[in-house]
Parts: sequence; C-alpha cells; structure tokens
Amino acid sequence: MRPYILAESNWKTLRDQEVNIAVLPWGATEAHNYHLPYATDNIQVEAIANEAGNIAWSNGAAVTILPVIPFGVNTGQADIKLDMNLNPSTQMIILRDLITVLNRQGIQKLLVLNGHGGNNFKPLLRELGLEFPNMFLSLCNWFQIAKSNVSFTEEGDHADEMETSLMLYLKPELIRPLNEAGDGKERESVITGIREGWAWAERQWSLVTEDTGIGNPKNATPEKGEEIFRVVSEKVASLIIEISNMDLDNKYR
Repeated sequence: MRPYILAESNWKTLRDQEVNIAVLPWGATEAHNYHLPYATDNIQVEAIANEAGNIAWSNGAAVTILPVIPFGVNTGQADIKLDMNLNPSTQMIILRDLITVLNRQGIQKLLVLNGHGGNNFKPLLRELGLEFPNMFLSLCNWFQIAKSNVSFTEEGDHADEMETSLMLYLKPELIRPLNEAGDGKERESVITGIREGWAWAERQWSLVTEDTGIGNPKNATPEKGEEIFRVVSEKVASLIIEISNMDLDNKYR
C-alpha cells in the first residue's frame, strides 16, 4: 500500500492519517495517432500524479492522490470513433460534487492535475471558488511543464514526440511500432488570427489531421520519456509540497 494514493488506502490507516491536500488527475479517452492507446492521457497523468505524490509524501506533504477521471472534453472529435466526451458543464458537476466532499471533511486544498489539452478548468475553478470561498482550488497542466523544460526535435500537441516518448518509457508494451505511426501533419486554419494564436475556434479534428495526431512522433525515445517523467514529477511534487505547507490565511507575500 502506498499511503498517499487513495485507491490503495484502507479505512484502518486512513481514518487517523492527516490529509490537507487532494490531487485530482484528469485525463481523456481518445485516439492518439495510429500507434498510441486511447488511454494515453490517463496513463500519463496517473503515473505523474502517483510519482509526484510519492516525492511529496516523502517530504512531509499531507497529500492524497485521488483516482484519475478518465473522460475529458472531446467536443471537437465527435466523429472520431469512440472518442469519449464529457461536456464542460458535466465536468463542473463532477468537480462541485468532489469539492463538496473535501470541503465537508476539512480538506481545503485541491490541485487538479490536467493531462488533456481539451480540458479547460480555469473558468470552472473560478466559478467554484465563489461557491467555496474557504477552499484553495488550483490547476496544473503537466504537459506545459514538459514543453518548457525538455527539448524536442519537432513541435506538436497530440500523440507527438513528447507524448510518444513518455509512453515509450511508461508503457512500451501498448505502443505499435513507430513505422506504423502517421506523421501527425496538421492542416492550418484559413483564419489569420487563429494561425497566429491571438484568435481561437475549436478544431474539427477529422478535418485537421488524417491520423488523429498533431506532431511527428518519429523521433520519440524512451530516454526522452524518462527525462519528461522525472522533470515533470519533480515539478508537480514541489507544487504539492508548497500547497500542502501553505497557510491559507497567508497566501500572498
């Protein structure tokens, strides 16, 4: 039993265990090019959450890692077979119910660890912060840490070199040979502002990418995946430790 993972804990141990921060990993179930499994986002975010929890727990954080939520927002992928969608309004309901439990039990700190680019928790947490003013609600998109701290040969944002490298490290047995993967070529919007990044419209996935990937995965290696896992887990652990140690009456300096 790893005492910082709720799914492995038991009542005999947990009833007397201090917990002041809960971490909620949230992924998605969707196609990831031809070579990665549909559960890629869930496998990655759960592994990072668990390792970060291990590091944080070893450094005195009173943390519990909640079970991963395996479905995310896939509204732009409605015609991709078995890409499972939760609407943002459904995510709001789930979050409200879970925060209600934590609040009732005096666990006033929540970190949502997001593993799927289609999930946008900021507006949800803003609204829930009004409903639960005594709660500290925070968010981390782990993939942003990786993009900022690890070098890659080619850019991408879905089933790309980064995600493929991490999966080669975590679950190589679930990956088809890279020579079977598509090149992850993305068709760009005809709208200038969207291409330049200062305007936005949801991508219709089947029109943007032939293989469901965005970014060439061919330069992925397990060594890069190990680096991603180490760097991201350590960063997330440091975040958990700081939140766990934070005095809710002194959040700013």
